[in-house]
Amino acid sequence: MLTRPRRTQVPDWTSYLASRAGAARDRRLARFFAAGAPAPETPIAEAPMVALDMETTGLDARRNSIVSIGLVPFTLERSFLRERRYWVVRPRRTLSAESVTFHHITHADIAGAPELDDILEDLLDALAGRLVVVHYRHIERPFLDVAVKARLGEGVMFPMIDTMSLEARIHRQSLLARFKRWIGRPPASIRLYDSRARYGLPPYQGHHALTDALATAELLQAQIAHHYLPDTPVGALWS
Repeated sequence: MLTRPRRTQVPDWTSYLASRAGAARDRRLARFFAAGAPAPETPIAEAPMVALDMETTGLDARRNSIVSIGLVPFTLERSFLRERRYWVVRPRRTLSAESVTFHHITHADIAGAPELDDILEDLLDALAGRLVVVHYRHIERPFLDVAVKARLGEGVMFPMIDTMSLEARIHRQSLLARFKRWIGRPPASIRLYDSRARYGLPPYQGHHALTDALATAELLQAQIAHHYLPDTPVGALWS
């Protein structure tokens, strides 16, 4: 079933990025903002995208740190695995035993790892001009913004398509989903693993930033194929 995109209040990202390009003091940020993002009316089938995932020491961006970053450039038709990037970075916060059990990045792994500032230019260049796709934007966007602000004194924000949010529209917020809850059915899981399973996508080992980035790219491709038209404007999908 094809879904009509919901109209939600989102920032005017085009104006925001343009204004930040002129105001950013750091040259890396200025170049990133100057690259902009696809215009909101761009059909999703024509948009250059990059799936982004991070592993962190916890869930609070102000108390925890990024420990790894993975990204995979893609379109609706294919993923560009030769252009994938993956970094383990040295966090400013101590690794906890609990976080290590999730992402399996140990003290030995981060001992010789670069600091985020060392790879920031490469990261921003890989994201520049592309529409960033994540599964749960409340991790990647605030963590990167807080981390960059702590190092440069100015943050970095940009539009994202959140595949978890798209799943929520269909399986948590639709009339059918609300009816199922009303009759006592438990809400559908919108976690990455369970969302992929609904589309028949293969299971991947989770909590690795690069693998989860690829899993997110494939999930969006499946979501668009099943629920949206290729000419759906990106502005109807991003947050």
